[in-house]
This record gives sequence, structure tokens and C-alpha cells, in this order.
Amino acid sequence: MNNFRTMLLSVAALLTLSQCHIPSSHNSMTYPPKEASKALPVAKVSFDFNGNGKNGSSKELDDVYTKTSLAKFDFPEFNNELVKGLKKQLKVLKYRKKEQIRSFGKVDINTEKLELTIKELLKIKDVENPDVSKSLSAYQLKGEDGRGNVFFTGYFTPVLKVSRVKTARYKYPLYAKPKKVNGTYPTRAQIDGEQVLAGKGLELAYTENLADIYFMQVQGSGIVQYPDGSREMFAYAGSNKHPYKSIGRYMIKKGYTTPAKVSLTWITRYLKNNPDQLEEILFANKSYIFFERSKYQKTPKGAGLVPLTTDFSIAVDTKYIPLGSCLLSAVPIINKQNQVTHHEYRLLIAQDKGGAIKGPGHVDLYTGVGIQGQRKASALHHYGKMWLLLPRTSNETLASL
Repeated sequence: MNNFRTMLLSVAALLTLSQCHIPSSHNSMTYPPKEASKALPVAKVSFDFNGNGKNGSSKELDDVYTKTSLAKFDFPEFNNELVKGLKKQLKVLKYRKKEQIRSFGKVDINTEKLELTIKELLKIKDVENPDVSKSLSAYQLKGEDGRGNVFFTGYFTPVLKVSRVKTARYKYPLYAKPKKVNGTYPTRAQIDGEQVLAGKGLELAYTENLADIYFMQVQGSGIVQYPDGSREMFAYAGSNKHPYKSIGRYMIKKGYTTPAKVSLTWITRYLKNNPDQLEEILFANKSYIFFERSKYQKTPKGAGLVPLTTDFSIAVDTKYIPLGSCLLSAVPIINKQNQVTHHEYRLLIAQDKGGAIKGPGHVDLYTGVGIQGQRKASALHHYGKMWLLLPRTSNETLASL
């Protein structure tokens, strides 16, 4: 993930505040989709909420983390993907140096505690109705409003059709990062409009249109597919350091759309149907992302340097949620009208980070690869709740939890 994703996230936040409906590509998006729900063992959560999932009657929380009794939770079951994700989470902690204790109010967190939490979870993975409170404690995250409401958005890995050489169909290049010229990098308009990088040996592949490049840049990385069917990972290689401007907000300001319509799917469709406005809209954002071929990476990885687990991996602000953390979460479940019908408990694992994810009130859920992942990510802009899991200390009693 990277700062470039601010476009979609800031627009999503605007829509959520106004409680507007974001249409999906088929106007029938449910998150998670029916087929995914069957694969995710979850437990329903019961608390009052409005259409965007926010609970307005929760009491105010004083600290970033507040201890909560685990006895009241209907703890979710484990499936194979979650177990694989937890084992990857141990690798996240292994790759990171032993961290000093970080204090959040009355809660102290370090690598050793996070590792022990994962091991305790793996111990109970096959236990029916486990009493989790015997080994773990829960700490509710303060959330966006100080009442525990956490904003959930989604991100995905796009699959982009490309050619290794420039052709009449594939003529727009994906670039590697250039060297600075006179201490600066060119803008988007200079790169894609004036073609100032053309012929410098920086072309990695070619795609059919500029919008495809733009939306892969929004996600920070992607999979490219060549005409022979072979695929390759293109990873984030840095930006041009120019100031960012949201094309969604630009389109609203120009009167091309309204906040009620804007989404990744809607913008993609608009640009396809209005090619004469493509450069004007894209060039309004001077920021630009460069890529590099990932020789050893076959699957999408996050900042934790392990493959992401669809529907379980999250990107977080590591100032508040350390990489390697496991969080019990009340995930918002959405109907065809993009309204929250209920919440379901799920274990989520912090394996990524992003510049657009700020504070204890926002997480980004990884929704997978390709069109399916895109639809789920585009639909998710709702509220739920989260509890950090840590080992229960020896001096704790069940009555005190």
C-alpha cells in the first residue's frame, strides 16, 4: 500500500459521512459475497447501528485500548485460510526485530506478546467452543470517534493485461522509477502526456489505456498478464514526490458527478465512456507511482513481507496497531443496497500498512485478486469494531476481565 490510495479512501470517507449509497458494478454487491461467506466461519454480533454500521450509543472510551471481557464474545471458528494467515503472522514477527515495549495508556505491547497471542490462537484452532478468556485478553480499539467505531475500507490486487512490446493496441507504458532531473521528478502530465520518459529504457510493459495504469497505481502493486497467459508481479517502486490531488474530488468539483455516485467502479466506467476527458481528469493529479518487477514474489505481499490472506489481512496505522497483531473484529456485512445488515466476528491479522490509513479509527481489509477483489473493495466503506488480543497476564483473574 502507499499514499496514493488516499483518493479512494478520502472519497469513501466523504460518502460514509453523508450516508450515501455507492452503486456496485452490478448494483447487487454484498460483502462478503455469498460464496465467500460460506468459506468464512463467523459469528453474528448484536449491537445497535445505523445504515453505515456505526454504533452511536456506545460509551466513550478514554484510552486507545480499553480492556473488555472476552466472555461476552461468540468467538469465531477457524478455517484453513485463517490458520495459514496466523502462521504467516509468526513470520511477520520473525522478520521484524524484537521491539521494545510500546505503551498505549495502560496497555503494553511488544513482539513477544504478539507472538504468544498467535501461538495461543493456534492451540485452540481445533477446539470446539474454546474458553479463550483463560489464555487471552481483549482490548477494544478507541476507533474513529472515541466510541469504538472503526472505519473499514478495502483494497485489492488488480490483474492488468499487458504486452512486453509496444503495439497498436498496447501503447501506454508502465514505468520503472527514473533518476531525478534537476532535483525533481516529472509530473503525471509530463510522463503520460508529454512522454518525457519515453525511450529511456524504463518501460516495463505496455497496457491498453492510461486508466488501467492509474488504478493499479492506486493499489500500489499488481499482477500483469501477457498475451501468452503468463503472469508477473509488479511491485511498488516509489513515487514522483509531487503533491497528490484526488480525481474523485476533482470530478465532483467540475460537476461531472456527485458524492452519491463516486466509487472505483463508477469512475472506471465514466472514464471508459468519456475518453475525451480521460487526460484532463487523470492529469489533475500530479502524483505518479513507479513499479519494479518482483523476481521472487509470486503472490501479493504487504509491509509485513508475507503473502496477504484474502478477507483476513488488514493494513493499519502502525503507530496504533503493530504489524503482527491479531484482532477480534466485528466486520460489517453489507446487503445489495450497500447498507449494513449486521456484523460478524472475525479474526483479522495486521500484515500491511498504508500512508492513507491514519489513527486508531481506520483499517483497510485485503479483498483479493482481480475483478472479484475489486468489487468487494469498492463496496466496503462501513463501520465495525475491533479488539486487540494479547496474552492474559499471570496476575489477572477471570473476574477482572
